[in-house]
Amino acid sequence: MFSLTPNSQKCLKEELHANVLVAGEYEVSEIAGQRVDYVVRDSKGHILSQKDNVNKGKFTFITENYDTFEVCFISKISPQQRSVAQDISLDIKVGIEAKTYEGIGEAAKLKPIELELKRLEDLSESIVQDFTLMRKQEEEMRDTNGIL
Repeated sequence: MFSLTPNSQKCLKEELHANVLVAGEYEVSEIAGQRVDYVVRDSKGHILSQKDNVNKGKFTFITENYDTFEVCFISKISPQQRSVAQDISLDIKVGIEAKTYEGIGEAAKLKPIELELKRLEDLSESIVQDFTLMRKQEEEMRDTNGIL
């Protein structure tokens, strides 16, 4: 949660790997005469999600490649309007955290324990992928240091 001063912009950035699910949920305090827009972009400026005059909502996207992504909230008010900072609540979930299993369980007619096992299986697969990526990065750093 953060405050957004009138006629300003606040952005949050995060580096993400390829093929990662990102789900966000936001809520903006309503103040008459003030509006807040949001936009989600990658480092090349491609817009992944955007909405004007928001109060409450959700967004989701899947990353295509390793990149830095930013979520920006922009406050806009008219010059003659008296302005007040607005509170913004933002909850972003990435990867396995963003995946919802309720729909999967209903579609596949899974029992609660089977659904929990599926979630744990996905979580362990995610951990293995993270360790593989860390091992690869460590090897690249070691090779780079060995050259010097």
